[in-house]
Amino acid sequence: MRSLIVQVDMDIARIACQNLLMEAHILIVDDDPKIRDVIRIALKGAGMRTTEAANGQAALTHVGREPIDLVLLDIGMPQMDGFECCKAIRARSDLPILFLTAQDDEIDRVLGFQLGADDFVAKPFSPRELVLRIKAILSRGRRSASRPLRTGGLELDMAGHTCRIETTPVDLTATEFQLLYSLAERPDQVHDRNALAQKLYGTGTQLSGRTIDSHVRNIRAKASQAGCADIIQTVHGVGIKLGACTCDR
Repeated sequence: MRSLIVQVDMDIARIACQNLLMEAHILIVDDDPKIRDVIRIALKGAGMRTTEAANGQAALTHVGREPIDLVLLDIGMPQMDGFECCKAIRARSDLPILFLTAQDDEIDRVLGFQLGADDFVAKPFSPRELVLRIKAILSRGRRSASRPLRTGGLELDMAGHTCRIETTPVDLTATEFQLLYSLAERPDQVHDRNALAQKLYGTGTQLSGRTIDSHVRNIRAKASQAGCADIIQTVHGVGIKLGACTCDR
């Protein structure tokens, strides 16, 4: 009977998670109307709701005005390109951002991750893969846990997607949060960067350990503003691990 109850609870949680993903509201930002059409059809086929914008300036009019779960953002656009739009969004929100890029350029990806992007998809893309990438990002942000994870002055609440250092809240993107949570789950373990990339983005990802370094820089900068200068430790030649997470305030 107990195993049956546990299975039922797991099924309810799985269905609830699927329903959340199905109701997701995606902001599509691309100057090519044909690409927007392809994306809109694919996302609506997956049960998601969409809003469209032809450039970065138009996209910003939607952010904060209506509930949005993820921004699908093209890099090369007139008036305001994707990078500038990403910076503007990050100044006001930790919304998940998935970049669309016309070329699979590692420099573009590194810059995008430094600005706070969660993932990249290169054009031409498979609509099915795009939907799966979006679902993966949303799942990382909505995965639940029974209780907050605490170590040193750091507290991570997966259910509420909140991070605190002592009493100071730290705004993290979905990917930054999942990376820090992965380190905090095993605070004494040194993690290989490429293995972390596989964990965050899926087995077979082409993203290198440099992607993880970009997220680490962002996390360190945000933690430093909260008075914590030792949140992540680099073990040279091996990888990274959670630091002592002390606070100097």
